[in-house]
Amino acid sequence: MRIKFKPVLRKNKKNGVRKILLKGVFWRILFIEAVLLIYSLFYKWFTENADFHELFWYAIRIIILVGIIIIFMMISLKKFLTDKIIIPLESLAAANKQIQKDYSKIEKIELPPDSPDEIKTIITSRAAMLQQIIRVSEERLHLVNFIKETFGRYLSKKVVEEILSSPGGHKLGGTRKQVTVLISDLRGFTGLSETRDPEDMVQLLNSYLEKMSKIILKYDGIIDEIIGDAILAVFGAPKSHGNDPERAIACAIEMQNCLEVLNKEILKSGYPCLEMGIGINTGNVIVGNIGSEVRMKYGIVGDAVNRASRIESNSIGGQILMGESTYNQIKSKSQIVVMPAQHIMMKGMKKPLVFYSVTAIKTADYKICLTATSQPHTRLAIKLGFQCWTIQDKKVNPLPFLGETITIDEGNIYAITSIPIALFTDIKLKFDFCIDAHCFDDIYAKATSTGMEEDKEYTRFSITAIDAKDQKIIKKWIEEASA
Repeated sequence: MRIKFKPVLRKNKKNGVRKILLKGVFWRILFIEAVLLIYSLFYKWFTENADFHELFWYAIRIIILVGIIIIFMMISLKKFLTDKIIIPLESLAAANKQIQKDYSKIEKIELPPDSPDEIKTIITSRAAMLQQIIRVSEERLHLVNFIKETFGRYLSKKVVEEILSSPGGHKLGGTRKQVTVLISDLRGFTGLSETRDPEDMVQLLNSYLEKMSKIILKYDGIIDEIIGDAILAVFGAPKSHGNDPERAIACAIEMQNCLEVLNKEILKSGYPCLEMGIGINTGNVIVGNIGSEVRMKYGIVGDAVNRASRIESNSIGGQILMGESTYNQIKSKSQIVVMPAQHIMMKGMKKPLVFYSVTAIKTADYKICLTATSQPHTRLAIKLGFQCWTIQDKKVNPLPFLGETITIDEGNIYAITSIPIALFTDIKLKFDFCIDAHCFDDIYAKATSTGMEEDKEYTRFSITAIDAKDQKIIKKWIEEASA
């Protein structure tokens, strides 16, 4: 498609080719004529010994003649330069401006047949050059989008954009920032995967991770790492939003609510309900590229991450625990519903770890509460003996101790043990009850509270992992006892 551009003639353009070229020609002609005038006057005076009166009128005649010559030259040169040089150059400039508005349109320019060969060469090579530039630009844009789309699945897209946009984004190193760390972990998923088809478990895990990831991104968090069924998310990196703790808590509540919906879906497929614990902590970390020149990752390192992990390890399914630092930052800015503070002295720490169980938050931007808050369960008074082993650092103590249940509900075992159990201790428990109809498998639980009954201290063990068949038996016993 050939389009003839109409040149835009701007007389008042400061640095246009028309003004520069014509102005340059005018002053050069004027200079030459002035030199000739002075030379003629001097020559007449020197050779003819003319007086002042003769020289004056001679100068007037010369000036009139020079003026006529200048006018003739300017009119003829102006038309010549306009047709041969100015119009082609202005047409080229107009075409380039058209490309700035829509670079996909590269039109050819109509030129007079007798235009200079150099300008014709510029015009003919221009389209090929621009096509090459556009092709390279499109390839680069496609590559950048491909990198963002591909690596955005392994890193947060915001992290990928920061690495690509920063001149030193690929180099090792980091910066110190205050962030809020969220760590979530499924309860009993490892044991469940050992008894199920691997492909089905991967599909179930992917469905869970997809829903959780979307929620984290919705609250502008970045997913730093996914390790099996555990998620490490960060709020406040690469850039802080000013309300990072609030966003992390709102995100955690929505994650728990979403899991309740997901459980209704997976129950139809014959899978047991999933339970998730979440720990949140705020503090200073190093954010950046960590590793070596051979292998590096964008991540965070610092005590705040370790504390978030410790806090999460004390949670049970359906629970959200936040650290003291997070609570102190938001308690004056937000309406937040928490249980009384709990504390535990953990190995390697110099002071007790303090955390709060969160059930709701209300801010100017968020208003959300747990829909699956713990409701009072029907408790079955039953005495079942059991053996019990404590678990520390995911290692089971080989020495068992004995215990006996007082009551049981669908999520907790209330029992008296032969030795005291510290709060938040993880245990493995196995009931002595075993008949031909049913034998209980190992049950994993966490000591979450204590109480007194008939002058005896009991411990409440919140179940973190139980076989689906055992769960059905306990539920059946409770229904039969309350009928």
